[in-house]
Amino acid sequence: MENLHISKSSLQEWFHQMVKKEMHIFAPVHSGDKVDFKRVTSYDEVATDYVQTTQSAKRFAFPKTEVLFSYQKDGKEATLQEADIHAIPETILWKIRPCDAAGFAPLSGIFNWDYKDKLYNARREKMTLISFSCAQCDESCFCTSVHGGPGNTAGSDIQITELPDQSALVEVLTAKGKALVKFFVKEYTPAEEIDKEQYLASVPTRFNVDNVREKLAGAFDSPVWKQQSERCLGCGACAYVCPTCACFDIQEDAKGSSGHCVRCWDSCGFSLFTLHTSGHNPRPTQSTRWRQRILHKFSYMPERIQETGCTGCGRCSRACPVDMNILEHLISISSHE
Repeated sequence: MENLHISKSSLQEWFHQMVKKEMHIFAPVHSGDKVDFKRVTSYDEVATDYVQTTQSAKRFAFPKTEVLFSYQKDGKEATLQEADIHAIPETILWKIRPCDAAGFAPLSGIFNWDYKDKLYNARREKMTLISFSCAQCDESCFCTSVHGGPGNTAGSDIQITELPDQSALVEVLTAKGKALVKFFVKEYTPAEEIDKEQYLASVPTRFNVDNVREKLAGAFDSPVWKQQSERCLGCGACAYVCPTCACFDIQEDAKGSSGHCVRCWDSCGFSLFTLHTSGHNPRPTQSTRWRQRILHKFSYMPERIQETGCTGCGRCSRACPVDMNILEHLISISSHE
């Protein structure tokens, strides 16, 4: 929509003005040797000099656990109380990475593919995404291989690129972003077209995602799944840190005559995920579950919701306790004859 050029001091003042309005601002914060999203009230708390947060930002729209409804029984009568979507606060995610912002498109596709999930949609609608382009990367990053990039603006309401002269380029991308900037940013100059690529990390393209999709079309019975999954523990760490994984379970938390229906994260990598009450499991081995993970992200989701279920953030590779690197496997699939 428009580009602005502001000083670093104006950027900090913008942040402080939002804090004064008691807005719910979450940003990356250093915690020991990790960086994760926490609610912040000072610009000094915001992490610097890091590649990526340990956890993705998906929990702000799709929490790890959430009550769908509560109930109270009284004899033969029962009262249901649905979760109050009006109690969900407006939330600003400050300094998320472009791969996290891009992850909300696949999530929204999943939660609106057939049934429109009003809890997810309410949270998503009340979020403003302010991404910061990436000035550094590591060996696990592969955003450029899945049509993303360190300066990708998809999903962001505002994107900020920090410049070496103690200033920043602010790209205002949506009406929501424009409203926020108009209210809080007072000192700026309109920006000419700036070649921001020179300020971004250089993330090499490691494979062709369209080629991967083509190869997967005939790979359902390939021995590659067993070969690739031999190290997999089925721990689910990859799914829990992923910005696009959306598997969930629904459980009842009951006590006496009252209780809650709770949705919680799950993973298609767990052995119990597809276990039937009959005892039959259509995905009885880790290789079949690994196959499902790859096919779902790179074949089924593009077909059903026109979104790839991966943004190349690299978290799954960083989190895996047995160093099972998805990037290596995707390169192998792409080059497989």
